[in-house]
Amino acid sequence: MLILSRKRGQSIMIDDNIEIVITAIDGDQVKIGIAAPREYAVMRKEVLDDVKANNQTAVSTKETMKQLTQWVKDRSAE
Repeated sequence: MLILSRKRGQSIMIDDNIEIVITAIDGDQVKIGIAAPREYAVMRKEVLDDVKANNQTAVSTKETMKQLTQWVKDRSAE
């Protein structure tokens, strides 16, 4: 891990096409702006972790498609 010190308004470049800019510093909170090409997904790590966990839960269900289809039919009959 590379650790750098930056001041408000300064930036960090990754390759030639990703720029991370320090936009504000307020106590222990730092606000950053990220300029990257559209083909790069940029999101908060906790959001990505949540998506991965939800995807894992979705694929690990023990219900088969037949059981799910029957469940839907049963619900629509009510």
